[in-house]
Amino acid sequence: MDDELAISVRGLRKAYGDNVAVAGVDLAVRRGEVFALLGPNGAGKTTTVEILEGYRRRDGGEVSVLGSDPAQPTPQWRNRVGIVLQGTGEFDELTVGEVVRHFAGFYPDADDPDKVVERVGLTAKLRARTHTLSGGQRRRLDVALGIIGRPELLFLDEPTTGFDPEARREFWELIRDLAAAGTTILLTTHYLDEAEFLADRVGVIARGRVVEVAPPRELGNRQAALATVSWRTPDGTPQSTQSATPTALVAELAARFGGEVPGLTVTRPTLEDIYLRMIGHA
Repeated sequence: MDDELAISVRGLRKAYGDNVAVAGVDLAVRRGEVFALLGPNGAGKTTTVEILEGYRRRDGGEVSVLGSDPAQPTPQWRNRVGIVLQGTGEFDELTVGEVVRHFAGFYPDADDPDKVVERVGLTAKLRARTHTLSGGQRRRLDVALGIIGRPELLFLDEPTTGFDPEARREFWELIRDLAAAGTTILLTTHYLDEAEFLADRVGVIARGRVVEVAPPRELGNRQAALATVSWRTPDGTPQSTQSATPTALVAELAARFGGEVPGLTVTRPTLEDIYLRMIGHA
């Protein structure tokens, strides 16, 4: 396996009776990158990630995570991996500081609990009981527990489900800070704007197979897709056309109208458009 890869997967297979959940997945995640794994429910995404985390056995294929087979996890390997699940647990009667210090005791080289609490933006809540935290603050606590062991690789499972827009944006900045510090991050999400904002590359999985892996702007040859140019005629009639050279078309329209073009918009397919097309085809 390549030393520059945090995760390397070849021919991964997993079935539950007659139901094939993962049908030959190949995947490579580079050290230091944020990789988003996208896919509809039932596509095999969760099974793949659980195999990488060492929580589920595979039926076939080769898997290397930080140079080790997660099917044979050692305590030393576990110390290098952080996992933020959709819910870490209930600690209603403990304070934020108490929970983080408790989890720090599980690791031989844990980070400083107070510094971790500060890093995730919960210093003001250090002595607050966890049942008083908002949803976004609870998620920050989940991340604190995931990074207290100084992991080289962090798994994030749909980290902002149920967040309001402001909380999601704040959480995104936290993830970016972690990535900037050198942590490799594998993210699963149903939010396409989240993947576009955070990920260096995205992988789309459908029906147990990886459909494509690419930077968000290049997925499905998105950068070369035709742009849709829309405007209104002088009598208010909507007009639109697709063009490979939208700038030239806009210049032509501006000359035709003698300046501003009424109702002018220029759009290209969004990441969501491309994603839906890909999983529909798969």
